[in-house]
Amino acid sequence: MSVVKVMQRRQVVIPKELFDKLHLEVGDYLEVKLDEGKLVYVPKKLVDRDEWYFSAEGQKTTSAALEDLKAGRSKEFESVDDLIEELDS
Repeated sequence: MSVVKVMQRRQVVIPKELFDKLHLEVGDYLEVKLDEGKLVYVPKKLVDRDEWYFSAEGQKTTSAALEDLKAGRSKEFESVDDLIEELDS
């Protein structure tokens, strides 16, 4: 078990052993959450913005899909196999 000290500006150093085990690199992002009185750090990867999504076509398609969901024009499947069966029919 490692013990760390909270420094000025609320900074905490991740022990090297844990840093290496998690394959972290300087500049990586961590999600921080409170879980039953404990701080939990979860490594996260950022995804580049998709140019299509922000294009006029992408925004139009996304808006139409959200409207379909609101209007109940969607289906839920119990499994991927059920979805594939529906697509094949």
